[in-house]
Amino acid sequence: MSTSVQDHCAQALEQGWLPIREVARQTGVNAVTLRAWERRYGLIVPLRTPKGHRLFSLEHVQRVHSILTWLNRGVPVSQVKKLIDTAQTSNDETPSEWHSLRQHLLQAISELAEHRVDATFNQAMALYPPRTLCEQLLMPLLADLELRWQGQFGAQMERVFFYSWLRSKFGARIYHNNRQLKGAPLLLINQSDLPLEPHLWLTAWLVSSANCPVEVFDWPLPIGELALAVEHLQPRAVLLYSSKAINVQALTKLLGGVSCPKLIAGPTVCIHQAELAVLAHDIPELLLAENALSAHQALIQRGLV
Repeated sequence: MSTSVQDHCAQALEQGWLPIREVARQTGVNAVTLRAWERRYGLIVPLRTPKGHRLFSLEHVQRVHSILTWLNRGVPVSQVKKLIDTAQTSNDETPSEWHSLRQHLLQAISELAEHRVDATFNQAMALYPPRTLCEQLLMPLLADLELRWQGQFGAQMERVFFYSWLRSKFGARIYHNNRQLKGAPLLLINQSDLPLEPHLWLTAWLVSSANCPVEVFDWPLPIGELALAVEHLQPRAVLLYSSKAINVQALTKLLGGVSCPKLIAGPTVCIHQAELAVLAHDIPELLLAENALSAHQALIQRGLV
């Protein structure tokens, strides 16, 4: 590399340009995705040091936030560069790549084709940050599946197949992240009698992707044992998730002795809206959220993630 380029890199470092890990921390977009945006779409072109390390300016960071704004509006990543560079508005009539991705996944799930499900999701995960994937792909996919499974022959087979894949996929990523993270975990508990709550695992994945250790309990704990688990784990917060009706009266006893912040999440918040509002008033540091995205946002706003 020429001396002028080396001097440019040295000057950039002096001016506060950021390494990729710091950009990932500030924006929530992991390094793999940032590199994919550069390589496949030219969305961001960072400066390279003589050793090949990427450096990003504050303008690059602002551009990442602009990209996220478009992605969160449902615009596919392949269309974002043109919109940003030409200051255009999106064309709502453009066929959505999200719809195509969901159709690929639905077809693969109907055929119990695990490798295709995994490959499709891995490709999407390399291009989109977790929150965008959750909002634009996984939550709509789960809603599509619930409609598809109503009264359909083979519905339980598909449900068991996909939920098992989802738990294995996210469980493996959470396990890997936990091995590299330090600090108090977030304790998430399935508070329903369902064998698996997929949105609980979406929440766990979102939190883990924000570099927060996570512990997931897939079954409810009896009164008294939640406090014992909190004593052992010393979590930063406890999240109870249910998509079904629960015994609200028992929650007061269940949460007794739990001194850390508490969050009740899932459709159960809508089912018991009035009762839980009263409970939140009576129990210090009790938060309510209706789904994985709002639970993740509530944790961020409280500084718990």
